[in-house]
This record gives sequence, structure tokens and C-alpha cells, in this order.
Amino acid sequence: MKPKFWVLLGLLLLACLPGFWWRPHQEAVVRAQYRSELDPIILVPGSSATQNRFNALVKELNHETNTTHSLLRVEVMTDGTLKYSGTLAAGDDHPFIVVGFQDRHDGYANIVKQAKWFTIAFKKLQATYHFNHFSAMGHSNGGLVLTLFMENDLAATQTHADKLMTIAAPFNLEEADPDVDTPMFKLLEAGRQRLPKNLIVYSIAGSKTFTGDGIVPFDSVNRGKYLFQDQVKGFTQITVTGANANHADLPENQQIVGLMRQDILP
Repeated sequence: MKPKFWVLLGLLLLACLPGFWWRPHQEAVVRAQYRSELDPIILVPGSSATQNRFNALVKELNHETNTTHSLLRVEVMTDGTLKYSGTLAAGDDHPFIVVGFQDRHDGYANIVKQAKWFTIAFKKLQATYHFNHFSAMGHSNGGLVLTLFMENDLAATQTHADKLMTIAAPFNLEEADPDVDTPMFKLLEAGRQRLPKNLIVYSIAGSKTFTGDGIVPFDSVNRGKYLFQDQVKGFTQITVTGANANHADLPENQQIVGLMRQDILP
């Protein structure tokens, strides 16, 4: 073949190179920006509570918003298998999914285990229902489980966490002394730079007394600011007082129901 042919072929290949680069780049951009229609609200209860913990809360939210968000309850067994109750209704883009645990015991070691069990459940739910973004609420230790998940395992799922609400989450466990850091707080603090940068966080504390909600010291909840500030897109801390401001009643507290309706529901 003539040298002119090879010159022309070389120029043609050079002209095509930007297209070869541009196509996978654009596909990656589209995947990163795409949001699935399904946008669940995942709820995680605290220690001792089952996957039925939020039945009354979901009923109240559906009543207040005059909508019907379906409810799927998942129990993660200690061997990693899942038990389901309830269902996701067809056409419901914003269902509630409650993830509870067979082993509901309190304590640092078990909370870390629950975070890993939550990751197992999340991946299976994602594979089944094909969502790529969500919002979440965790009561008490459920807030710790969600925070650990977002620090350690969320990125690998390639899923976007839009909003997180923690209610009476004991980031420093039951420690009331502000000068003492528990192993739980140290673990959370060590992973805070891995929190999703576009996350909006609401941390709610109950105030039955001037020092806490009857179980979790106020300073423990207040530690959330040291984890989330300057790491996520937005962080708001709220203190709820008055009726039903004790630890166990907070998920049904009317002020918190209103905050969930306003800040978590679409």
C-alpha cells in the first residue's frame, strides 16, 4: 500500500480517539447522575426493638400526609439470612423499609455487628428492588448502625444517601462525662471523613431533663456535631422537649413526626 494510505489511516484513527474516550466517560457520568424512581426511606430501630418498632410511626406519617407509603419489614438473622413481612406496593416510589435484627442486644461489640448485618440486608434489598438512592432514620443505636454503614460500606454499593435523621443516637454511648471518649465515639470519629459529602443530616436529641432523655445523656447525642460538621453537605441539630421527650417515646413524639414529614419524606 502507498504511504499516503497509511498516513490517512493514522489520521482517521487519531480523529476517533476522542470518541473512544468520550463514550465511556459519558456513560460513567450518566450512571453517577441517574436517580432511580424508587427512593425508599429506611428505618432502623434501637436495641431491644424489633422490626415492628415503627408500625405506629408509619401509620401516623401516612395519616398526616394523606398518602399511603407501603411498609416492608426485614429481620436480619445472625447467619445473614433475611426474614420479610409486609410488602412494597407497586407504584410506590417512596416506601418505608424497616431493618431490624435477630440479635438486638445492646453494647459496643453488638452494634458493630449490627452495622455489618445491616450492610448484608442493604445489598440484598438493593439487588432485589434496584434503587440507587435513599433516605434513612435511626432511633437510638439505629442511628449508630446507619452512621457506621455510611462510613464503612455505603461507597462500595454505589448508592447515594440523600438524608439521614438520627433520633437520640448515643454517639458516645451512655457516657455523660464530656471529657471521656468511648470506643464507639473513637470508631465513629476515625471514619467520619468517609461519610458521603452530599448527605444532609438531622440529629435530634430528647430532653426529658436538662441532661438527657432519661437514658441517653444529652452530651452523647451532642457528639454528632463532631462527626458530621465539615464532612457532609448539611448538619442540623435539634432538641425536642415537652411531652413524649423521653427516650422510648421519641419516635412517636409529634414534633419529631412533623420533622420527619418536613425533612425526610419527599
